Amino acid sequence: MVSIAVQGLTAVAALLHLGLWGVLLLNLAYLRRTPAPGSSSTPTLSVCIPARNEAQNLRRLLPTLLRQDYPSFEIIVCDDRSDDATWSVLQSFDAPALQAIRGQGPPDGWIGKVHALYQCTRQASGERYLFLDADAELTGADALRRLVEKHETADSGVTTGLPRLRGAAAVLVSLVPYSLLTGLPWPLVSRTDLPALSALNGQCWVIDAPLYDRYEPHEHLRNAVLEDVAIGRYLKREGHPPVLRDVQAHVSVHMYDGFWAAWAGFRKNAYLLLGGAPLPFVAMYGYFVLTWLVAPLLSPWFLVSLYGLKSTTDRANGFSPATSLWAPVSFVLGLALQLDSAVHHWTDRVTWKGRSVPSSRPPDEDPASLEQSST
Repeated sequence: MVSIAVQGLTAVAALLHLGLWGVLLLNLAYLRRTPAPGSSSTPTLSVCIPARNEAQNLRRLLPTLLRQDYPSFEIIVCDDRSDDATWSVLQSFDAPALQAIRGQGPPDGWIGKVHALYQCTRQASGERYLFLDADAELTGADALRRLVEKHETADSGVTTGLPRLRGAAAVLVSLVPYSLLTGLPWPLVSRTDLPALSALNGQCWVIDAPLYDRYEPHEHLRNAVLEDVAIGRYLKREGHPPVLRDVQAHVSVHMYDGFWAAWAGFRKNAYLLLGGAPLPFVAMYGYFVLTWLVAPLLSPWFLVSLYGLKSTTDRANGFSPATSLWAPVSFVLGLALQLDSAVHHWTDRVTWKGRSVPSSRPPDEDPASLEQSST
């Protein structure tokens, strides 16, 4: 019986690893394809940035935005009632293109980041909206031009980017591109009707302004902690699936300054990414335990596979070979982090930047309410 069980687990693990490799190779080919040239026009652009306790990051990001050669753009930053020098930093930039909003924090029923971005869009006048996290940084004076060019080649009016990720805790941060490139087959996002097969990367995404104004995704998903995933699914349900673009040459994101900051940041989201409820979490966590922990114990070939998967995604996002050597540590830490996130959500102890985080994701939207909201 034990032998049969081991053989069964080995077979399942083999299928899962083959699936991971299939998704990864499909996504790499998808990202490297050359899309048909879009319009050569440069529509007016509104760059929307949420900022809570982002003084240090804004000192890095804003100069790279203000030196852009894009012909017509505005930068709108909403200070989400910061406790640090964020507002002082914003006031220190004397630039006509920069508009600073001093928010009073989210009202009841809103998540801080979602409300801050919504406030930005109330002031936006561009034909395209670019949403950037405050820990981003643009590379080169033509970065905005390139981002808009990549967006204009998409038919759906919504694009999201894979930026170059940086952070002090590479052993954890490198799991982000791994998850992005092995967890969702991006070529199928626009080829299927399943809303769950969609997402956005909230660090960097662009949408046509009329499309945003029609669906108001931030207002519609005001209490979504994982607002980017929820918005990606919402827009796909409305017929506008996001398109992923490789923007590493133009955008870098400095995610965290230390290991424990990274742990706290990922702890906020991990449980929600694994379903946000006990039963879905148990199922998804079992998948990761089998793939990352049990499989290598069944056969060394699975360990080789994990090294190959992690090395490939690390290389695709510019992480060093040394980061890849620590792949087993990354996966074990990932499992511990997922469990820690679940426990904190179950006990309502998740906080981020001094605020409590809802203990579960909002329920899936009712199709009837979605249809009504789009009319």
